[in-house]
Amino acid sequence: MNLDHVFVCGHPALDFAATLRARRSSRFEVLVTPERLNAWYLESGLVDAITPGDEEDVREARTVREAVYRLLTNRRLGEEFDGDALAVLNGAARETPVTPQLTVAGRHNEATPGQALATVARQAVELLSGPDVPLLKECGNPECTRVYIDRSRGMRRQWCGMESCGNKLKAAAYRARKKTAPASSSPR
Repeated sequence: MNLDHVFVCGHPALDFAATLRARRSSRFEVLVTPERLNAWYLESGLVDAITPGDEEDVREARTVREAVYRLLTNRRLGEEFDGDALAVLNGAARETPVTPQLTVAGRHNEATPGQALATVARQAVELLSGPDVPLLKECGNPECTRVYIDRSRGMRRQWCGMESCGNKLKAAAYRARKKTAPASSSPR
């Protein structure tokens, strides 16, 4: 089941936080059903197989996601961590994570939605306490609220991804320049 989830942020916890898009305007929720949540876990590569979830799994995932986003924002802006968000993330990180298994075909990760969420929470803890913190940036598209890791030379990356926001903004800027440019004079 491919639902075209977007993975452009450079880290699974960042992509998870981005499952609520356009937070400042239209707010597009990706995690609307247990099936969509499980599809995200599968498409992210976090698990190879996942047991069916329920509405409570969706509620828990959204709660952890919002805590991760709050903490990312705190860290990015140099603020103290929000205490409630910290408690939510640490509580989720204490749960049993995905446990890889070795099979004849190789590594296999089968999990419950709760185990997948605990794994995302642990990844967020590692990110928020690790060396990539200074590389966290928010997308330059005013409609986008994705946070990404900027590993570009000189940290000049402006968008979460060229495929998503970069091309849209570049095309809009080009159209705006063409509209305001003086009409070229005709050749003699």
